[in-house]
Amino acid sequence: QVQLVESGGGLVQPGGSLRLSCVASGAIFSLNAMGWYRQAPGKQRELVAGFRVGSGPNYADSVKGRFTISRASAKNTVYLQMNSLKPEDTAIYYCNADNAGLHYWGQGTQVTVSS
Repeated sequence: QVQLVESGGGLVQPGGSLRLSCVASGAIFSLNAMGWYRQAPGKQRELVAGFRVGSGPNYADSVKGRFTISRASAKNTVYLQMNSLKPEDTAIYYCNADNAGLHYWGQGTQVTVSS
């Protein structure tokens, strides 16, 4: 089993920034990919940003130029730097990891963008 723990969500005004963190622990064999998804009320969960080993990061069109995904040197931590936040970015953000072909999800962290 792999556990993913997210942190860093909260309430921010439009135009503000937040940094989400996700730490993976447990029986980690090979983290082939990690990424961030989000789900707004009444909407399907969607990919925000992610990367796969050997490939560069990919982003949803709606966040390109505003969000940046990065990985710590320890390789089991991934970050999502979110700048120029908009009200439509409001959602629960989930961390996802592909560990040797098995997918795991974190519990989610709420991000609310409102004045």
